[in-house]
Amino acid sequence: MNKKESKSLKAKHILVQQEFEAKDLQRKLAEGKSFEDLARDFSLCGSAEDGGDLGEFPRGAMVASFEQALLKLKPGEISDVVKTQFGYHLIKRL
Repeated sequence: MNKKESKSLKAKHILVQQEFEAKDLQRKLAEGKSFEDLARDFSLCGSAEDGGDLGEFPRGAMVASFEQALLKLKPGEISDVVKTQFGYHLIKRL
């Protein structure tokens, strides 16, 4: 891992208000639906129009529970449901 990779992260996410919504989206992903399409259709975040893409951001820029879940993922993996003060997230590490 080079120095740049260790200092910055890249991710996409889907943000919803209720846990049952996030679980429903997990089922849709398991059925083969596109993460990006689901983000466009269901995410409450402004990143929805970009398929949930949050771009590149430095460590420490996101709330702790979001970042901790992200760091457990390998590129391409999608998290389980993550709760933050903003709602419920599904996170895809890039």
